[in-house]
Amino acid sequence: MSTALITGASRGLGLALARELAARGRRLVIDARDPGPLEAARAELATRTEVVALAGDVADPEHRRALVAAAGADLDLLVNNASELGPSPQPELADYPLDVLERVYRVNVLAPLALIQLALPALGEGARIVNVTSDAAVEPYAGWGGYGSAKAALEQLTAILAAERPGLRVYAVDPGDMNTRMQQAAFPGEDVSDRPPPEASVPGLMALAEGELPSGRYAARELAGAAA
Repeated sequence: MSTALITGASRGLGLALARELAARGRRLVIDARDPGPLEAARAELATRTEVVALAGDVADPEHRRALVAAAGADLDLLVNNASELGPSPQPELADYPLDVLERVYRVNVLAPLALIQLALPALGEGARIVNVTSDAAVEPYAGWGGYGSAKAALEQLTAILAAERPGLRVYAVDPGDMNTRMQQAAFPGEDVSDRPPPEASVPGLMALAEGELPSGRYAARELAGAAA
């Protein structure tokens, strides 16, 4: 049974994608920092497929090794979805605490690359790597210098990896605005309930996970009709 490894899968986009993959019979390895919501997600998903849930921080090398070990030799889809927003509200770069910025880069840039490095031996020809990014990676929004620059770095890593590993399909995907806890934290005091639910972005992610699109950067909602 082919295995998908999804980070940050206890809620939001990660859980929505895990539900779709579970419905299609994919074995899942999922993680999140908070054990409670992660166990709830595992229990739900386990009614449909085999699931391994490991609570931990993707910035922790031991946790990353445990995730890849749990995925095993049948790993053919790695989704780097876990992200660190940084302070809320988002500060301007002139006031950005550098120790917090280091944490944002560890989670959003270094952890995905480290997971990829560990997973590469198991990822055979045609396997997929999906790095979840943001329009903040390409648009200079005031106050988004930390998160946005980290996602920009992730996108460049994705593009270079695609050039270096032509036998893999390597994607950066912008899911668009979503009604999620992170979105609410990014806009404290605002009502984000008018944003689409994470499920609206899942068809686009499935087009990358199971379709024949070449490596590159994509907007998930533009791919809704391209799923295999």
